[in-house]
Amino acid sequence: QVQLVESGGGLVQPGDSLTLSCAASGFRLNYYAIGWFRQAPGKEREGIGCISMSDGSTHYSDSVKGRFTVSRDNAKNTAYLQIHSLKPEDTDVYYCAAEVTIDPCVLSADRMDYWGKGAPVTVSS
Repeated sequence: QVQLVESGGGLVQPGDSLTLSCAASGFRLNYYAIGWFRQAPGKEREGIGCISMSDGSTHYSDSVKGRFTVSRDNAKNTAYLQIHSLKPEDTDVYYCAAEVTIDPCVLSADRMDYWGKGAPVTVSS
């Protein structure tokens, strides 16, 4: 069964850092580009960043550049999203997604082939 499972979310304080994991099962993540997205209730899903399969290059949304880092460990079949200096407005459900492509990643939800169910992150003091 093909699955992406996010973990590492929860309640954090403003200013903290957090690392979300995205573990793949049923397929090899190294054949896919990985994207991270977030969505708050009643809002559209927002792209955060993605990492390519071929060379590990990354691309980030202009709105999050500098505080978010996308990475991958193909040996562990897992991708990661690090978030630094968390703010209350970062409170969202965070999703990872995978697109089968050898091209540089494109941060577009419509291109993704598989999605995780999301990991909620709440930033509050």
